[in-house]
Amino acid sequence: MLSESRDFLLSSYDYELSNQLIAQEPIEPRHEARMMVVSRQSEDSLEISHSKVWDLTTELKEGDLLVMNDTRVLRARLKVRLKNGGLGELLLLEPKGDGKWLCLVKPGKKMRPGDCFLLEAGGKQSLSLTIVDRDVKTGGRIVQFPKCFSDREKIEHCLDLYGEMPVPPYIHRHDSSNDQRYQTRYASRPGAVAAPTAGLHFSDDLLDDLAKRGVEQARVTLHVGLGTFRPLEEENLENLQLHSEWVEVKPEVVSACQACQLRGGRIIAIGTTTVRSLEASFIAGGGSLKPFKGTVDLVIKPGYKFGVVDGLLTNFHLPKSSLLLLVSAFIGRQKLLEFYQEAIERKYRFFSYGDAMFISPDAVLPSARLY
Repeated sequence: MLSESRDFLLSSYDYELSNQLIAQEPIEPRHEARMMVVSRQSEDSLEISHSKVWDLTTELKEGDLLVMNDTRVLRARLKVRLKNGGLGELLLLEPKGDGKWLCLVKPGKKMRPGDCFLLEAGGKQSLSLTIVDRDVKTGGRIVQFPKCFSDREKIEHCLDLYGEMPVPPYIHRHDSSNDQRYQTRYASRPGAVAAPTAGLHFSDDLLDDLAKRGVEQARVTLHVGLGTFRPLEEENLENLQLHSEWVEVKPEVVSACQACQLRGGRIIAIGTTTVRSLEASFIAGGGSLKPFKGTVDLVIKPGYKFGVVDGLLTNFHLPKSSLLLLVSAFIGRQKLLEFYQEAIERKYRFFSYGDAMFISPDAVLPSARLY
């Protein structure tokens, strides 16, 4: 199936969703979330069935490989006291060296280069910060923190003291439960400002059961940032560019993927960030999956040919988002929107705390495979 011209128009990825279907809290236990399964009925048609995430225990086979993103979400939302006494907000994004950090700010008109403000938290000593520059590309600010906070790991303790979990704005419930539930159970490497949400469906029990059934597991790291969650604005998607995000695919992940392919297993990505990690590393390796560490800005949209990933577990994503483009690359935009409409009719729960969609390897468009 070839991409059509409408696949490259942002308006083609719109759909209507009632606010009542935007999940405000997660299902407990995690694996009890609903799961729409997309599989191939015949050479020319796909079908969907409805189950729960726990049923991955029957959808996956011995010898398959699950690849997950082990990034840990930072408490990256910070309240600050402005010089006029009012309140402002920072969303920490990424380090720029020597304690400087790229941040999104509110209110932008009152936070200009040269301005100083205080990072405050009840009962804790205030911390003075300074805006040193604007970032034209993102509309953000470069903020000077103490130089000791030079990377994601070193600033995490500061954020634990002063910050809040950066749950998306469509989640209106803000309490301590988000500190645990907006993290995957295997989150280990601090650096994200949004959760790799497909991974939120995995409980310890589900991971253990899959392992006992012979389903292998591997971990990549992609620190989810602006490139993943910022809304798209340009109608023409032909030359779409995304903000880069930091990725590491270790040698042991490459070995696990190669071993899976040799034994005839299937590589299943848990979430769109895992897809981007593996495919970007494949491209960086010149058409062969190789270890990689650095920033990536890979855009996956209809017409892309996957070199590593065979199947995908993902959530139901926002309209007009880069994530919808990525999932459309697996099964086609029209089919994806058709399945989203059925999810709406069946009252699936949408977005970060919502339900899941499993795209089985047999459902992937033949034209979307490199090999």
